[in-house]
Amino acid sequence: MAATQARAGRPRDADIDAAVLAATRQHLAVHGLAGLSIAAVADDAGTTRPSLYRRWPTKLSLAVAAVADLAEIDPPAPTDDPFEDLVAELEHFRHCITDASALALAGVMLQDGVDPEFQRQYREHLVKPRRARIRACLERGIIDGQLDPEADVTVAATFPTGSWYSFAIGGAKPPRDWARRTATLMWLACRP
Repeated sequence: MAATQARAGRPRDADIDAAVLAATRQHLAVHGLAGLSIAAVADDAGTTRPSLYRRWPTKLSLAVAAVADLAEIDPPAPTDDPFEDLVAELEHFRHCITDASALALAGVMLQDGVDPEFQRQYREHLVKPRRARIRACLERGIIDGQLDPEADVTVAATFPTGSWYSFAIGGAKPPRDWARRTATLMWLACRP
């Protein structure tokens, strides 16, 4: 039989990827999506613009990758307390949405004319995993007998992110204890 074919080009360097994504998050936090500079990110990450463009062909794809990577870093591990897990999940959301200016990215994803593939990636890597973890907390509350078996966990799982975006659109900062207060309201709404 034929020998295994070698892949074209050099393999991707995971250290460079990590450095680029970290630099991108730092630049997003300082400059926002509009001020994100591929040249500045490449410089801070110790690589080149062509190297970035080979991995992420557009500024938007780089921003989505950086925020998705942050969301996958240390998500809260489930415990035996679904309510506290919900609070931890909302704190993790708060960290991700503020530390990489991900709020601006969420706004971009809602605009007309955004590449459907990037919208799909954003939903697959950011929205769906977060919503699934929130829903799992509520479902565990049902199993534990703390929440109503008829509770609409599908709709309830959308509440916390909507709350955060509502504060942002209204020009107000969410309170410091936003995660606990939001989790409490969700829990009360789903009780028998």
